[in-house]
Amino acid sequence: MRLSPLQKYILKSCYTYSAKVVGRAGFAKFYETQKLKPKADDVVNIITKSLESLIDKGLMVGYGVRTPEKWYIKEVRLLPQGRRTARKLLGEQQSLPLKLGHRLRKK
Repeated sequence: MRLSPLQKYILKSCYTYSAKVVGRAGFAKFYETQKLKPKADDVVNIITKSLESLIDKGLMVGYGVRTPEKWYIKEVRLLPQGRRTARKLLGEQQSLPLKLGHRLRKK
C-alpha cells in the first residue's frame, strides 16, 4: 500500500503518542519542516483528505461531528492494522535528501 509522506508522518506520530486518541492539531507540524509550504487553508484540506484516506484504508478510526454535508474529524485513533503499518514505517531507514543529476568531479 502506498502512503504519502504526510500519511506516514500521521501514522508515526499517532503510534508514538502516549494517548490512544490523538487530536488533529499536531499534524500541521509536518509542514514546518517543508521548504515549500502550502497556504493555511490548503493545509487543513490536505490533512483532512489524508485522514479520510487512512480511514478508508482501515488504518485508523476518526471521531468528530457529522453534518448533512460532511464529516468534521476532530480526533483519530489507530486500528491494529495501522499500528502494524506504523511499526513497519518506524523500522525503515530514512532516505537522505540527495540531489540526483549532480555528478562528482575529479580534480
